[in-house]
Amino acid sequence: MTSDTVAKGLEGIIAAETELSYVNGQEGILEYVGIPINQLAEQSSFEEVVFLLWNRRLPTADEFESFRQKIRAHYGLTDHTRKLIAHIPASAGPMHALQTAVSYIGCVTPEPDVTSPEMLRRHGMSILAKLPSIVASFDRNRKDLPCVEPNPELGIAENFLYMINGERPTEAMAKALDVCLIIHADHGLNASTFTARCVASTMSDLFSAISAAVGSLKGPLHGGANERVLHLLREIGTVEKAESLIREKMARHEKIMGFGHRVYKTHDPRATFLKTLARDLAEQTGHKSLFEISDRVEQVMNELVASRGIYPNVDFYSATTYRSIGFEVDLFTPIFAVSRVGGWVGQVLEQMEDNRIMRPKAKYVGPHGVDYLPIDQR
Repeated sequence: MTSDTVAKGLEGIIAAETELSYVNGQEGILEYVGIPINQLAEQSSFEEVVFLLWNRRLPTADEFESFRQKIRAHYGLTDHTRKLIAHIPASAGPMHALQTAVSYIGCVTPEPDVTSPEMLRRHGMSILAKLPSIVASFDRNRKDLPCVEPNPELGIAENFLYMINGERPTEAMAKALDVCLIIHADHGLNASTFTARCVASTMSDLFSAISAAVGSLKGPLHGGANERVLHLLREIGTVEKAESLIREKMARHEKIMGFGHRVYKTHDPRATFLKTLARDLAEQTGHKSLFEISDRVEQVMNELVASRGIYPNVDFYSATTYRSIGFEVDLFTPIFAVSRVGGWVGQVLEQMEDNRIMRPKAKYVGPHGVDYLPIDQR
């Protein structure tokens, strides 16, 4: 690759070194600090995974308990933040609300612009703990329901479901969400993570970096894809219609959301794990038909495009999983943010250890030597 070569979307460009997550798209491998994602999903918890990403090692029992207690101490929102969320129109998108609230928290946090390692961790802890409270409060407000105070005795996943629904979830529901948070926590230098590191590289504050990352995640080609998966499943409606509708869409060269990945050219390991979780949850919650439609779509797509290295990605079965848990469709991407913030903060901490402002080039392809034309001659 020469200095004049244009890599659209920065594809193939290495912009940072990381010890957080290893993604091998050819072999379908995802590891956090060297630990396979399936081991973490089966044996760990979201809070422990966040500790792993922030410290690049697993905690001792005492360290983990201290870390959990510090997170829970930050669950609550200030009155000013509650009022801000209450004034956001019910018609607003939850991701717009989340981005606004994250930015506002920076306004009411002491010393928000200090970027020392200690302060970044303190601010990161606050943002991590408050994102579920923001999403739950916005959702309750728009439904004219009273907001639910966070319960510091509960972990992030269980507390989030408690604040959303006003009652403690079943153990199976809490575990399912916890697994979803684990597998979405980090994934190399994806668009939103790159955004967070790029903003942080300017020595801007963590609230700005996370707010920008939320905006990046919102896009339908990134975190917003799982919402469009459920719209597709609803459009199909029944298992019997799945094959004909998918084939029609493919014939029209329409993109089937939830299939294909910029990195994975084989099975996405997160999707493989989620499929089993989605099936079990769907059977438990009366959404069996939704899973059956998903499964049939996958079968049809395998016939059509698997030979080209296109398989279900993490968005495909996360849509079924989130719906089985009971989340509104437009909360799917905010839930992604609740998880990915653990990775974003870890990536910013890593960026600041050996920071250099990100400044890629753009190849100019416009005209030269154009004379200015006065307005009365145009």
